[in-house]
Amino acid sequence: MSSILEVEHLTQTVSDGLSTLTILHDLSLSVMPGQSLAITGASGSGKSTLLGLCAGLDVPTSGRIVLAGHCITDMNEEARASVRAHHVGFVFQSFQLLDHLTALENVLMATQLAGLTDGQQKACEWLERVGLGHRLHAKPTTLSGGEQQRVALARAFVRQPSVIFADEPTGSLDHATGSRIIDLMFALQEESKATLILVTHAKELAARCLRQMDLREGKLHDA
Repeated sequence: MSSILEVEHLTQTVSDGLSTLTILHDLSLSVMPGQSLAITGASGSGKSTLLGLCAGLDVPTSGRIVLAGHCITDMNEEARASVRAHHVGFVFQSFQLLDHLTALENVLMATQLAGLTDGQQKACEWLERVGLGHRLHAKPTTLSGGEQQRVALARAFVRQPSVIFADEPTGSLDHATGSRIIDLMFALQEESKATLILVTHAKELAARCLRQMDLREGKLHDA
């Protein structure tokens, strides 16, 4: 079976014109379809940077990334965006919902980007599955943090993506709400057979993943 994500000799540096900082150094990683992987590490270790590169949100200084069979490091932004639209779902700490859109419209946007013809039906179905069938027309400002993250989960899974990238998905939630979101996220991942790659400080969340790796000094180590 081929890997769903293959990262080879990835290096990411940033420069302020006076000095250069290496965030990731000659990093390699392989993730199989359906796996769940937690990446932990100290603040500033580069976890979110790595996640963004793997998802094609940014390009590395050097190295190669193959996502869902596509070498995204050889693509321009338009082509990478197309890969994301068809193969990737995102869950962010800050939810990243559009305040002027309803819950339904936020989820519907993801189906439109992927060109799904039955987007309205799928968006309604997924909001129902995350327990928000009664809040379809509510805007994010009227939803609790847990409800906003449920909308974000529906948006992430509605396209049935190959990979879900989650960046501190419970970081903005209290412990009880975060625990419920964790249970829901892993239930949806198991049901959909999607690969889940997340970065987190939460040991309880990391322990739920099949694999755990720690990012230190620009490289990944088995946790």
